[in-house]
Amino acid sequence: MKDIVVIGFALFAMFFGAGNLIFPPYLGVISGTDWLIGFLGFVLADVGLALLAILAAAKCNGNVTKIISRAGEKFSIVLGSAIMICLGPLLAIPRTAATTFEMGVQPLFEGFSPVLVSIIFFIMTYILTIKPSKVVDIIGSILTPALLIGLGVLIIKGIITPIGEISQGAMIDDVFANGVGQGYQTMDALGAVALSTVIITAITDRGYKTSSEKISVAFKAGLVAGLGLCLVYGGLTFLGATVCSMYDIDASRTALMVDITSTLLGGPGKIVLSIIVTLACLTTSVGLVSATAQYFSKITDNKLKYEVTVTVVCIFSAIVSNFGVDSIIKFSGPILDMIYPATVVLVILTLFTDYIKNDNVFKGATYTALLVSTLTIINNLGIVSLPILSKLPFASLGFNWILPVLIGALIGNFIPSKAKN
Repeated sequence: MKDIVVIGFALFAMFFGAGNLIFPPYLGVISGTDWLIGFLGFVLADVGLALLAILAAAKCNGNVTKIISRAGEKFSIVLGSAIMICLGPLLAIPRTAATTFEMGVQPLFEGFSPVLVSIIFFIMTYILTIKPSKVVDIIGSILTPALLIGLGVLIIKGIITPIGEISQGAMIDDVFANGVGQGYQTMDALGAVALSTVIITAITDRGYKTSSEKISVAFKAGLVAGLGLCLVYGGLTFLGATVCSMYDIDASRTALMVDITSTLLGGPGKIVLSIIVTLACLTTSVGLVSATAQYFSKITDNKLKYEVTVTVVCIFSAIVSNFGVDSIIKFSGPILDMIYPATVVLVILTLFTDYIKNDNVFKGATYTALLVSTLTIINNLGIVSLPILSKLPFASLGFNWILPVLIGALIGNFIPSKAKN
């Protein structure tokens, strides 16, 4: 039970980055009196997909390459590397440092150097990451309780003394669908795939050897993390709903969170928010740096040493972080949007891998997801106009790839596979 709680706390902290902090309050604002419906949609797309990803990863012993190998060996290395690079030094890791500066340091210390913040941030990340067996213990036993205390103070204060009455109806038509869309944007399922290596390593180091034991512990730890996320998301969505009459649909998510904290906790609110943001970003950074280093060490048969990769990732991420949050998202966001649907498809298929005998089902579904997401990005950027993409089922939720994927999987099923499983 202690192992499950510690690992579950670590999972919660590694999932809960700054993005997870700012989406729920905004959802509360635009949902108004229907905030609970929006929250349920958010949890379904965020926590639900993340738990599926953890389960799939546990079945593959935390090996990212193995999760996607049935779509093709070479393809699995390319997609796996793209996932780790995006969630690693190209996007998610630098964004944690940039967000720490913009939300955690700058409001308290105007004129403070972002370069110095990034250096300090990644020195701390390096120290906490360099021993992979200790990562989960450090996060689960020390950093997460501190993060939960900060969040607890904010949410409880907001429940006891709400900023305002939840009297305004939803600003959007389909609240549940919008909640699903917001949860989908957190891309925690992708994070779960990346972080699975760290979690399974921690489980193995605790003496769990058989596949069934690892799956059991990983799933139970996932439920602990999921429960924690649900409680925090619910509280933050409620806080957003209490100020629904004060903001409109164009409200800045970052400014909204800062305003709520300052209103509830006054001057000390900035300090509390700074602690929450810093801890949320640091725990996510530690988990992702460790996951990235373990992945590249594994696919190169340890030719790329874990310690060397950690060092390189920290240095590169420190440089990229100084471009700022908006620039990082603008540059790397489309790449992430392209690989996410294919990863979700592979996660779901992996759960049923024992019942799918034909590898072409995996290939047909995955390649179709990748094609549709790529065309969607091209359409959104205005390079080519493809209006049919917005007319596909579930397009408004960002799931326009579902129907084409089902067709791709069906076609693949009727093409004989060369491999005998």
